[in-house]
Amino acid sequence: MIEDLLPAQLFGFLLVFTRVGAAVMLIPTVGEVYVSARVRLAFALLLSLLVLPLVSRYLPAEPQAVGNLAILILGEIVIGLFFGTAVRLFMSALTTAGMIIANLSSLANALVQDPTSQQQGSIIGNFLTVLALMMIFSLNLHHTMLVAIVDTYTLFKPGGTLPIGDMSTVIAKVVSTTFVVAMKMAAPFIVVATLLFLGLGVLGRLMPQMQVFFVAMPLQVAMGMFVLFLGLPVMMRVFLSAFENSILPFLAP
Repeated sequence: MIEDLLPAQLFGFLLVFTRVGAAVMLIPTVGEVYVSARVRLAFALLLSLLVLPLVSRYLPAEPQAVGNLAILILGEIVIGLFFGTAVRLFMSALTTAGMIIANLSSLANALVQDPTSQQQGSIIGNFLTVLALMMIFSLNLHHTMLVAIVDTYTLFKPGGTLPIGDMSTVIAKVVSTTFVVAMKMAAPFIVVATLLFLGLGVLGRLMPQMQVFFVAMPLQVAMGMFVLFLGLPVMMRVFLSAFENSILPFLAP
């Protein structure tokens, strides 16, 4: 009965769509929350049609039992979610860097709604996220992500055993890498803020009657804007380079 309901082409398309659709749901740019669900669904369907001829040689034969079909589809969903999560987690470096910068520049109290994570975040973090998404499109890094989705079929063959241990290791490595990238992006602010705080500390000891808090806040804001103006190109270069390197392991050699 399964053979009657699922011809070879339809079965292959369903199998490809489960992996591609799960990945498209999470990857940056297309998988953002503020992108319409219908747009994401239409994009995943069209992408699956294009990917199907390229990966048809990797697809297994149609299973003869409903249980085997369910296990096969579940495995494809897990692989798609794994790839999308690994790439999506890297975007958290921007949020972390933005919050560090906001704390050092006295802008952490001005929290706004983050459309990407659907929670409150710093203004600078939102700015960095929107700028990074725009530059991903400008530099065609979204093409690299789409190619990586296709190349996952050479790493994870449909119907094969899922390397759960390796997946957990990759996710843990991505999380640690995002924190390192965030610290690199915020490093100029940390250095300048440390020098500013040391100077204010000395000033507070020399003039105890001065209200250092009221003097420091305008200086912190000005310092943050000035360093952001000077260091933004380098910060985005550091992030985009690390973001591209995070996708390279999924590409076929």
